[in-house]
Amino acid sequence: MSSPASYKPQIVWPNVIVLLLYHYFSVLGLYYMLTMTLKWQTTLFFVILGRAGGLGASAGSHRLWSHKAYKAKLPLRIMLCVFQTVAFQNCIYEWARDHRVHHKFTDTDADPHNINRGFFFSHMGWLMVRKHPDVIKRGKTLDLSDLEADPVVRFQKKYYVVLAPVLCFVFPTMVPWYFWNEDLYISFCVAGMLRYILTLHFTWVVNSVAHTWGTKPYNRSIRPTENKLAAVLSGGEGWHNYHHVFPWDYKAAELGTSPHNLSAIFIDIMAKIGWAYDLRTASPKMIKERRNEIGTGFESSY
Repeated sequence: MSSPASYKPQIVWPNVIVLLLYHYFSVLGLYYMLTMTLKWQTTLFFVILGRAGGLGASAGSHRLWSHKAYKAKLPLRIMLCVFQTVAFQNCIYEWARDHRVHHKFTDTDADPHNINRGFFFSHMGWLMVRKHPDVIKRGKTLDLSDLEADPVVRFQKKYYVVLAPVLCFVFPTMVPWYFWNEDLYISFCVAGMLRYILTLHFTWVVNSVAHTWGTKPYNRSIRPTENKLAAVLSGGEGWHNYHHVFPWDYKAAELGTSPHNLSAIFIDIMAKIGWAYDLRTASPKMIKERRNEIGTGFESSY
């Protein structure tokens, strides 16, 4: 690994400017919501699309494609790909690659959002600077053949530069304007920008909040924690101490049916209709044994 003295962060100013603009329009969107300037249909659409994007990131790029915690038939993979594109958090291939690096080299220079570089960095600052050389180096050592073999992942990656802006910004802006005569600018600020930024922050809290505050009932020697707020906001990803010990568990938590784990509930529903199968989970015996061994320094990879 590179020594801290040999690495100097390089700010990517276009990313900084774009993020500032995103937040500017999001604040306007929040104003329109708080002042009830928009139509109720737009609020409902905002909530539904935001949750869909969250599922795309959580149940899709995270639990399905990053950790292979369950298998999904083609209709579900296409649905999750669409949802994940709406979330606009990089294509599935890059999302899963970086997340696997995060798990294999957690809280080191090879971790894309290393918490040891500060709370803000792990939350969103990592998107404002060039990647640490170790992130790129270690990323090249991973086996990504499963992602490369998935035609859904390949299609999205090939056309992402077009699909992402259309599904994340154009589609959410045009639907309220066209179908229920919402003001176009309000539609853009609320259904487009505010929904997008909130989805980002609800994902980012897992990297920052759930690596800073909370309990560690499964492994006390690592930074990831159990954080209820992060779980509620992210759809179930805040039970992070458990997740870093059992990353292949589709529930990403000991209690998968909790109302604070909407992604697990969604996967269970998909399993009932036959679209999801081979759900992997830690047995009660494994969890009990792990609780009895906390503090030993054990940490699994992806």
